[in-house]
Amino acid sequence: MINDNDVINTLEELEAFLILVEGGGLGLKNVAGLALATNNSNGRPFVAVLDDNHKLLMGRWVTQEVFENGKELVRNGIKKH
Repeated sequence: MINDNDVINTLEELEAFLILVEGGGLGLKNVAGLALATNNSNGRPFVAVLDDNHKLLMGRWVTQEVFENGKELVRNGIKKH
């Protein structure tokens, strides 16, 4: 579900990923939410795309900085400029 080589390194990359998911650009079905989480086995942070049953549809690793500073962006969504 998560490609080890595909890491979101900046808040701008996180925003672009959120826009892509919210706009349906990844072709995922039943997307109900997004969350920042940590992997249970190694504590590595990632952004999770969840379905309506809170099951992981897709994830992307994020840096610790993005994890700490991107919480509001994920929680509140993208603000249209």
